[in-house]
Amino acid sequence: MTPAVPDSSPLTVRPPLQRRTREAWNRVLDAGLALLEEGGYEAFTIAAVCDRAGIAPRAVYDRVDTKDALFLAVYEHGIARVRADHAVFMDRQHWNEFAGTALAREAVVQMAAVFDRHAAFLRSVVLISGVHPEIYRRGAAYSRELGRLVSTVLLTDREHIDQPDPDLAVRAAFNTAFSTLVLRVAYGPEFATSISDDRLFSDTLVAMVQRYLFQEGEASPQ
Repeated sequence: MTPAVPDSSPLTVRPPLQRRTREAWNRVLDAGLALLEEGGYEAFTIAAVCDRAGIAPRAVYDRVDTKDALFLAVYEHGIARVRADHAVFMDRQHWNEFAGTALAREAVVQMAAVFDRHAAFLRSVVLISGVHPEIYRRGAAYSRELGRLVSTVLLTDREHIDQPDPDLAVRAAFNTAFSTLVLRVAYGPEFATSISDDRLFSDTLVAMVQRYLFQEGEASPQ
């Protein structure tokens, strides 16, 4: 669910009603997302967005009043794509074939794949969230949403989780894996670990979660 913004807020987006204006607004959102992915917040200006989208500034100001309102609209446009990939965690049929360490592996692999597919966007918004309270608030809400989805998946094999409190253990496992992925996508593979190879990094993260939750986890690759 998109965080609510009061109608009177300067962050309000006035939605386009006609097909032509909807198409123009979608070009604006796509252009803003591309600029954010390529150059971060520093590259994100209304002039640059208009130039990239091939529209006049008036088309932007018809929808929003400020650059920050446009930025948040672009943020929601990007985060919608990320959240669409979270659908795998709600696909019960997909998870029925996994249990124990295999379940842990698939959960971590799917999480890492989401970060990989949206790395450029996530890098930009993670970095800006430290100085942008609204992005921080929304990002925290979406992170908790993903945490609930992944925890629900892992708890389908609750009886084999080798910890006194399976709920707490699963949440801790998610928080550790999620935080590690955030650091890697935001600051690069060399920031907090010497593992630059993506496959080796993923296998090591998998082994950590497996061993914590199920004890008999696979050995980390050498």
